[in-house]
Amino acid sequence: MRVLVRESIAPAGVDLLRARFDVDENADSPLEEIIGDYDAIVVRSATKLTAALIERATNLKVIGRAGVGVDNVDVEAATRRGIVVANAPESTVVSAAEHTIGLLVALARNIPQAHAALKQGRWERKAYGGIELAGKTLGVLGFGRIGQQVARRAAGLGMHVVAYDPFVASERFRELGVERVETPDDVYAVAAFLTLHLPLTPETRGSISTDAFAQMQDGVRIVNAARGELLDEDALIAALESGKVAGAALDVYSEEPYAGPLLQFDNVVATPHLAASTGEAQDRAGVIVAEQVAAALEGGLVSNAVNIPVLGAEDLEVLGPYVSLAAKLGRLVMELAEGHADEITLTAYGGLADYDTRLLTVAALNGAFQGRADRPVNYVNAPSIAHERGIEVREERSQSSRDFTNLVRVEVRRGEEKLRAAGTLIGNENRQWLVSALGFELDMEIAPLLVLFRYDDVPGVIGRVGTLFGDAGVNIAHMTVSRTREGGKALMVLTVDSMPPAELVERIRAEGFDDARVVELGPSA
Repeated sequence: MRVLVRESIAPAGVDLLRARFDVDENADSPLEEIIGDYDAIVVRSATKLTAALIERATNLKVIGRAGVGVDNVDVEAATRRGIVVANAPESTVVSAAEHTIGLLVALARNIPQAHAALKQGRWERKAYGGIELAGKTLGVLGFGRIGQQVARRAAGLGMHVVAYDPFVASERFRELGVERVETPDDVYAVAAFLTLHLPLTPETRGSISTDAFAQMQDGVRIVNAARGELLDEDALIAALESGKVAGAALDVYSEEPYAGPLLQFDNVVATPHLAASTGEAQDRAGVIVAEQVAAALEGGLVSNAVNIPVLGAEDLEVLGPYVSLAAKLGRLVMELAEGHADEITLTAYGGLADYDTRLLTVAALNGAFQGRADRPVNYVNAPSIAHERGIEVREERSQSSRDFTNLVRVEVRRGEEKLRAAGTLIGNENRQWLVSALGFELDMEIAPLLVLFRYDDVPGVIGRVGTLFGDAGVNIAHMTVSRTREGGKALMVLTVDSMPPAELVERIRAEGFDDARVVELGPSA
């Protein structure tokens, strides 16, 4: 097999590939003319593998990205052609954590400022005296892989670490000796230093804002080596000017390259997005991606695939249609659990129990963690995300299924509470059907937008809900209502044509409903 190394990677990675395959290191030939000759290609960030290029890659089986992101690869086009896309997500964790700690120390001791003054011939010991880290409280927002590594190192410096991450199990905090808090405000209230490691989502974008600064201690110091868009830079400038924030250390910015006003502050330490830029990280990325490419070409486990792995023909025929259903059930139940889980269980009933249903379990995890992780979630890394968060994953099978030939159920346990949803496929078109949720029996097709209400089973509710949605201009496509067999409580599930405004949902909650929740499942998962 032939492998094209389009951009330079660690020599050890090239050697690993050469020992198994015919390798060309070619950065100059027009890619559209040669890509069809190769079974694999290795790139970094400069090469753009567009849908048009991938269409020409008639022999390509795997794309290896020597780094974390795959923004330069049209993953959807690759998936359609059955091409595995693999990257090296673990390669930069240590480097990013170390850079964060470096910024933390530099911020506390004014090292860059003192260095610059001395290089300019000024001996300014009094101006750049700093503070110790030992005994201070470090607040960590986002307790994923990098956040956890930062916490380990900060503890070694004698800091007390508190962290917020609603998606990581409490046991993981205890293992690392970190105090777990329930809200970002709880972090703001106690942190002398704050470091950001949140995923970038619509909710977290700009979340370190004027309101957030108001909740922080006076004289707080902030480190951001994660994503520039987490910080409202105008709000940070105002907080620096007022003295609310005593200093900031930044490696990432809302727009890069950055040349904005934050660089004019003497109490801002700034680096040009260097967190992952170590020789070791780059070497590690090259070796990891070479291992992934070799595994893909030789039929091994591609542990860092970012798209759906290729399935055996027999399993694909039976389980394939249920993969998307399991993912949607996982997402639905995790949304109902508000992202908190101690245990996730997938149960396959009926004929599905005769097959290796691990794929369905992974699909459920993939759905559950979408938008709730510090990196893109896929069918391969979802189990490792569960492990990182201390979430126990269980899989059960039962030959019997009372009312259905095949049935998939996903359960999330958080503490003593268990939340369940079950579904099946109907007809030759494999329409996805929701048959139960939250202990209520249902009979409805799953749609991209669901709205669920729990309420006291009394007359007039259906009309009231219809009126409220009509007044808000939201069309109800389908409605189903179920109640507990003993009576007293009811569940209403709507499918709607457009996203209900937040104020509509809040109004419904305020009118005596136990709960009202919008769940966006999307057309596929």
